[in-house]
Amino acid sequence: MELRHLRYFTTVAAERSFRRAADKLHVAQPPLSRQIQQLEDELGVRLLDRGRPITLTGPGRYLFEHAQQILLRVEEMRAMTRRLGKQKVARLGVGFVASTLYDALPEVIRRFRITSPDVEISFVEMTTAEQIAALKDGRIDVAFGRLHFDDVSITRKVIRQEGLIAALPRQHSLLKKRGGVKLRELIGETVILDYRTPRPSYAELVLGYFHERGLTPAAVFEVRDLQTALGLVASGAGVAVVPASARRLGRDDVAFVDLDEPGMIAPIVMCSRVGDKSAELAQLRKLIRDFDEWKS
Repeated sequence: MELRHLRYFTTVAAERSFRRAADKLHVAQPPLSRQIQQLEDELGVRLLDRGRPITLTGPGRYLFEHAQQILLRVEEMRAMTRRLGKQKVARLGVGFVASTLYDALPEVIRRFRITSPDVEISFVEMTTAEQIAALKDGRIDVAFGRLHFDDVSITRKVIRQEGLIAALPRQHSLLKKRGGVKLRELIGETVILDYRTPRPSYAELVLGYFHERGLTPAAVFEVRDLQTALGLVASGAGVAVVPASARRLGRDDVAFVDLDEPGMIAPIVMCSRVGDKSAELAQLRKLIRDFDEWKS
């Protein structure tokens, strides 16, 4: 599958006619029809109902929606590449794990945009292992994660020590007790964890706290993100151990309860390349040092 296949397909789908699409693309109609047929043969599905007018099948509607987004991103990439060739643009690439956005990081970035309006910021969601590789490759300039790791080319700083809490279904029996919940009270449950590959991931952090206490959950259910975990908790499928900032998500179908376990934290770790002295990174570090909410 090549970009021209997507461009041809989206034009035919939008025009609902091979003839009008061929005119718009400045190609002959028979080769255009062959290109669409090749795309259908490669995917093994029919994308178009070839009536008058042409209509999209179910798979065709899916491909049309996503192909439009891909072609838009390609145009944006082409335009940005040309801009970078014409002028020197200050930029800051930020890698993050999704759970760091539930704390105060968005406010820090908002303040950075205000104080550095000429800096173009790009964001990429990635696991801790992906962040390390992206920093080394120069694809990002700074990363915000949850896990500690050792690498001589990366500098690390814990900027926030965030406590962990339990997420329980609304009708859970533990909600009747006073005070916090102990981990040992959760081991009879299915513990729903955000497991990401490549490792390490947040799940290892949580399971590590169980193992430090000589505990093993009865069952573990793996999901790809925190929102999915909370949705399953709400359905009664299990319980979860999540950062305290998850309370900000405002879900009323899940009960968030403090854990009565000293030292159970999920740090927010800021990472960058050793020796990176860029003005953009220095400004971001200053904002984080001065941010009152993270001083408490």
